[in-house]
Amino acid sequence: MPRYSYKGRPLKASPDELEDHSEKLQKALATAGMGSRREMEQLIADGHVTINGMPAKVGDRVKPNDLVKVNGRLVRLSWKRQVPRVLIYHKPEGEIVSRDDPEGRPSVFDRLPSIRGGRWITVGRLDFNTEGLLVFTTNGDLANRLSHPRYEVEREYAVRLLGALTGEQMKQLLDGVELDDGVAQLESIVPAGGEGVNQWYRLVIREGRNREVRRIMEHLGLTVSRLIRVRFGPIAMPSRLKRGMQEEMPENEVQELLKWCGLLKGNERGGDRDVAVDDEPASARGNHDERPPRNEGPKIGHPYRRRLLNKGER
Repeated sequence: MPRYSYKGRPLKASPDELEDHSEKLQKALATAGMGSRREMEQLIADGHVTINGMPAKVGDRVKPNDLVKVNGRLVRLSWKRQVPRVLIYHKPEGEIVSRDDPEGRPSVFDRLPSIRGGRWITVGRLDFNTEGLLVFTTNGDLANRLSHPRYEVEREYAVRLLGALTGEQMKQLLDGVELDDGVAQLESIVPAGGEGVNQWYRLVIREGRNREVRRIMEHLGLTVSRLIRVRFGPIAMPSRLKRGMQEEMPENEVQELLKWCGLLKGNERGGDRDVAVDDEPASARGNHDERPPRNEGPKIGHPYRRRLLNKGER
């Protein structure tokens, strides 16, 4: 049980309490911002992680006094339970979502604030020529819950086409079109105005395959002249967030996001918040994880038009 001072502030744990506290290695690494638990399990299985100089195994438990290294580098594990950080960024065209690029193109990570003992993890990606909402977090499990295909989290885009879609083409997009890597299907699509040959549409998709929206439109013989992601799951891009700008999500909105993803336990007392992540290995969970509720709960971020979510229009 956490201890509190007469002012209601949580007290630091005693050394004996810290010694009794242990956590599964893959969970501790994911919480430290090294990646998702599935990625950490693979990293451990491949022999890249040691505990006190000894090779680690998936399922090993670590304590605060243990020295954990990844590829020979010491990792600072966080033992104070805290709400993860979430950052939203308006990516402009011409930036790559990668830390390493052989061509030396500008990276979205060049603009992000540094984190001591951790790193920013991207929630999904955007290609070089696409702009819009990018979400970053310091928690691997949160990133996994939002971006893994099995959770089918919605992505909403504003897309400008050279030419207009017919009613038959829109129906075809809702029914699904065959691409090289399988069937791609839109959740919804509605016209959003335009002039001349430039026509805007708002569309929602529940997966994030490489250049999927562009390839869907190319399948119909149409060219995407501009593509902007405006929402990822419950996170909407605020209108005040201009290209190249970033904004850290307030703690209360991060709490709502964790609840939406099913990662927050109900018990919350004082300054000690317990971010719940089960200890079962990701490889053992399979597909029985509960998906975040569709079109339910508060929306995080700027309250832009939400008629697609609230009314279920298609």
